[in-house]
Amino acid sequence: MKKLFTLVLLAFASVAFGQSKMACCAKPSAKTSATRQFAMLAADKKFVLSHPVPLKYHFQSHLGKAITYKTPDGKTANGYLFMSSNPKANYLLVIHEWWGLNDWVKKESEKLFTDLGNVNVLDLDLYDGKVATTREEAGALMQAVKDDRARAIINGAIAYTGAKARIATIGWCFGGGWSLQASLLAADRADACVMYYGMPEQDVKKLKTLHADVLGNFANKDQWINPKTVAKFQTDMQAAGKKLTVHTFDADHGFANPSNPIYDSKATKEAYGYTIAFLKSKLK
Repeated sequence: MKKLFTLVLLAFASVAFGQSKMACCAKPSAKTSATRQFAMLAADKKFVLSHPVPLKYHFQSHLGKAITYKTPDGKTANGYLFMSSNPKANYLLVIHEWWGLNDWVKKESEKLFTDLGNVNVLDLDLYDGKVATTREEAGALMQAVKDDRARAIINGAIAYTGAKARIATIGWCFGGGWSLQASLLAADRADACVMYYGMPEQDVKKLKTLHADVLGNFANKDQWINPKTVAKFQTDMQAAGKKLTVHTFDADHGFANPSNPIYDSKATKEAYGYTIAFLKSKLK
């Protein structure tokens, strides 16, 4: 009896170990959302190490202000708003990188606000007030984002803009994928979407519901949102009957952030030029 009990324990331990091993080595399935697929990259040590620790970056805006707004899940969300002095019902929703809504995002938003003119710019905070300063913190925060909560934050922002607002979205890295999701959520109020090296939506049925034209700024040296991923996105958008304009640069993931040691000023300048021209053409 004692021997039989030992064998049962060993068998149970073996099964438990196998399940644990499968869990830690799990790969995205066909049903895994695009946003979760990107978040799961935080478990890839190579991906984490590809994000150098950002240089210290301080910015204090005199044009923007911190706000809170209600979300449909009964909570509130944080935002940073740049409101035009000559109000028009045009909004650009900005979604941060995996570091969070930090000073670089606010500075970039102020630049977009100034260069676009007559467009209100609202930074969204999908981390609910948390900002990472290390790669480990960033990975943990990105993995902790729940799709339902992120969608509630975005839908709350869409409601905050008002029923008559025309909406554009932009984001980088983690925020690049969520920029596309935000445009999908904005439905027929969405006019434009800009993605910087973010994970594309891979469900053609969902892409068919997209109303916004999309501009994608991607990096040829990016090992994750790589040329193969971008090519599939182009094929999927064509199959969905949607307009996608792609610009690729001989740069790496995260090239547009000057606080990033792998910052590429030439690629950033070109990408920004394409971005401003695209947004101006859509948010007339």
